[in-house]
Amino acid sequence: MSNEVKETFAKGTPPAPAALAAKVRTLAPSMTRSMQRVAEAVAADPAGCAALTVTGLAELTGTSEATVVRTARLLGYPGYRDLRLALAGLAAQQQSGRAPAVTADIAVDDPLADVVAKLAYDEQQTLADTAAGLDTVQLGAAVASLAAARRVDVYGVGASGLVAQDLTQKLLRIGLIAHAHSDPHLAVTNAVQLRAKDVAVAITHSGSTGDVIEPLRVAFDHGATTIAVTGRPDGPVAQYADHILTTSTARESELRPAAMSSRTSQLLVVDCLFIGVAQRTYETAAPALSASYEALAHRHRSTSR
Repeated sequence: MSNEVKETFAKGTPPAPAALAAKVRTLAPSMTRSMQRVAEAVAADPAGCAALTVTGLAELTGTSEATVVRTARLLGYPGYRDLRLALAGLAAQQQSGRAPAVTADIAVDDPLADVVAKLAYDEQQTLADTAAGLDTVQLGAAVASLAAARRVDVYGVGASGLVAQDLTQKLLRIGLIAHAHSDPHLAVTNAVQLRAKDVAVAITHSGSTGDVIEPLRVAFDHGATTIAVTGRPDGPVAQYADHILTTSTARESELRPAAMSSRTSQLLVVDCLFIGVAQRTYETAAPALSASYEALAHRHRSTSR
């Protein structure tokens, strides 16, 4: 994705102060090294940076004023003045709030009680980061395309494949025709059949999974509306996506690979898509959902012997 496209993607309503750190975590991997220094500085010390002019922040980070302004825009702010206001607001929130008692780092000898607490905190942070960074304009467009789709194909492998299946079964229960594909060969052969009234959804945390990108490219080339759910909005998958929904990019560790936390953020996006589609198609979705519950009800009733 070009710098121009990335800046366009970042435009819209400036993120609230609480969303700034989430934006930095999500977009930093796609920035130049000089822009990363600016982003890391404002995330690490919002109060200190809020007191600096654009020249002062450029000197602090060893960059240029133009780099500072470009970083502010990529983070979603019209200019540096707006970023400074957000930094001041974030600093005020941090001073009034309490720091978390645990971190997301889990040691091999941690007691299970600590593991539970750390994972719970990390999951909460992942969900908060995803919600803060999710572009509701892109989400709305994705929902509209799904609600009107003749057919929906969803691509994902590994942990993302489980999320693809979750989205598919949700859409099926409200009456949409949806298929999940984890086999790359079947995904491509099905993508060839998609047309303008169809939708293809690619779920890939890295944004570079070839087995997911290939069928999305085929669907894109055949005129289907394409959606990418990814932690890397600048990744290769983006060039074939009409709509991009960004998930939180969490840190990996030896005991907790990214697949675990990325699945949490992906499932949040899937739920947002499902509820949005159900709202738009309520007259047909509600009876379909009720019918599916009724069809399965007898399987949940206890039987007496």
